[in-house]
Amino acid sequence: MKKRLSLITIFIITAFHAQSLKNFAVPKGYNKVTEIKGDLDKDGENETVLVFDTDQTASDYERASEKKDYKRVFYILKNEQGQLKIWKENSKLLYSSGMGFYPDGNILNIQIKNNCMVVEQQFSSNSRHTQTSKHTFRFQNGDFYLIGSYDNFADTCEFNFTNEINFSTGKVIIDRSYSSCDDDNKNIPENFYKEFNYKLKPLIKMDDYKMGEHKFKIPGLKEDFVF
Repeated sequence: MKKRLSLITIFIITAFHAQSLKNFAVPKGYNKVTEIKGDLDKDGENETVLVFDTDQTASDYERASEKKDYKRVFYILKNEQGQLKIWKENSKLLYSSGMGFYPDGNILNIQIKNNCMVVEQQFSSNSRHTQTSKHTFRFQNGDFYLIGSYDNFADTCEFNFTNEINFSTGKVIIDRSYSSCDDDNKNIPENFYKEFNYKLKPLIKMDDYKMGEHKFKIPGLKEDFVF
């Protein structure tokens, strides 16, 4: 009897949740960038992640290719009886389409791994510098939370800096390696590597996260870990 009541309760909650989600339709003027499918809430059903260039420009600058710089948005959609419904919408996490020095070489790679959404982005800030970020979100306690952040800033031949944190385990890695574009240059800084633990409480919800606006002190250093 208790088992039957539990099943009925789950059915009622699921039905109410489905009714509360809005139907999805591609907004007018939006252009699809990529589509990913995978199970994000461990219910055995795949969700759909759609990324779009919106119809809103991020800047007035146009390059020789005459490509405009558009803001981007992604939707996490549930399939309820053949109808896609909006589970999550986010326009804070993705770089614009024209970000960086050479937008045609930008990378946007979204994967669903181990029931988590991993968003990797890369752009060149100039002809020598590349910025790579990777953020991992997990659905838990009724919402999506940031559980991992990876940031890499690299020069073609002088340095490679990585800041990485796993918010689930608390493990933080800071890795800085140096080299030189000049083979005869002897004034190369020493490489630096540090591991320590940091517990973030509470975890940051996807809707509350914006890259570069969160930080904490690095033990033993006069600087912050920015993520």
